[in-house]
Amino acid sequence: MVFSDRILECNQSPMRKFHTIAEDTKKRGIKIYQLNIGQPDIVTPAVYYDALCASTQPTLAYAPSPGIPSLILQMIRYYKRLGVEYTTDDILITAGGSEALSILMNCILNPGDEVIVPEPFYPNYHSFIGMAGGVVRPLQTNIDEGYRYASREKLESLINERTKAILFTNPGNPTGAVLTDSEMRIIADVAKSHDLFVIGDEVYREFVYAGERLLTIGMVEDIADHAVIIDSVSKRFSACGARIGALITKNRSLRQHALKLCQGRLSVSTQNQIAAAALYNVTEDYFHDMREEYRLRRDTIYSRLSKMNGVVCAEPRGAFYVMARLPVDDADMFQSWMLTEFEYDGSTVMFAPGAGFYKTPGKGQNEVRLAYVLCAEDIEKAMDILEAGIIAYNRR
Repeated sequence: MVFSDRILECNQSPMRKFHTIAEDTKKRGIKIYQLNIGQPDIVTPAVYYDALCASTQPTLAYAPSPGIPSLILQMIRYYKRLGVEYTTDDILITAGGSEALSILMNCILNPGDEVIVPEPFYPNYHSFIGMAGGVVRPLQTNIDEGYRYASREKLESLINERTKAILFTNPGNPTGAVLTDSEMRIIADVAKSHDLFVIGDEVYREFVYAGERLLTIGMVEDIADHAVIIDSVSKRFSACGARIGALITKNRSLRQHALKLCQGRLSVSTQNQIAAAALYNVTEDYFHDMREEYRLRRDTIYSRLSKMNGVVCAEPRGAFYVMARLPVDDADMFQSWMLTEFEYDGSTVMFAPGAGFYKTPGKGQNEVRLAYVLCAEDIEKAMDILEAGIIAYNRR
């Protein structure tokens, strides 16, 4: 049997590739502190389940392909509070932010077209771009510079006749970097002058810890026809399993093409859309409390990593991830060893090996992404295990 070149080039998720080994580890009675996946442990607001239980349609019918009106209206109100005016035609509801990205890439890319992506980047970008026939053009960043990348010179050095878009996560996954207003302006100006799409994956918008205002790409009015926002309820409301996202743009032609694919997959879950609409009724106190909890977790993990011998990392300013360079030869081998041969007081740790967050060959071999999605007490324990594991691994 012959499989497609595109699927053969598609890599496993570095966040989930050790799942089978981890299950065997658990069967041996070893507790695993899972810092590999961005699955928040924050309680999902009760309004979600209240709305789910209150929905008693005689027949559970397809939702409209663009999304149910009540959810779209709630998103419009949400963006209006941010200072951005959208209409019902500007928003397409998708099965999580992942489907929004997949639909978008299939709308804008021909085989061989390129998308500029700062690396390290969310690994599924490579999958979505590749499955649409495109190519990731990595914009290299590094820990020592705090993963800053919004330089006109750097961006324009990567642009050629095949470049179609600039894609970034803000706040950053996996780096935690947050764009300033001036950096956002630089990216917008480059996209405008070279007639490119500028795609802001903003699913971590509420997770900013220095008190600064986070500018959404939708607020840059003079690039409205170039700008695309990828959004989701997954992280904002700790509702990853709802699988509700959105593709948002004022580009009419893009919306019309994306709608074809939305119609082709029929609809997103009716019940989950109804329940997700209720999430937008939470008060600002919810976001404040959640942000303070993650700030504590960020401070805990960053403090511990910074004190470990040979570990290098930059302080995350947003999202809930940190990239760290470890004093090990290969993070994949280290993770496998941690799960199969090491335990500390009956426990071990999972992380996401760094190579999968890069396109550039050889990059990230001794780096890991850690998701600080556990309580501070558990993060302290996980760091004890990681530190002991590094020492034991290098003494083998």
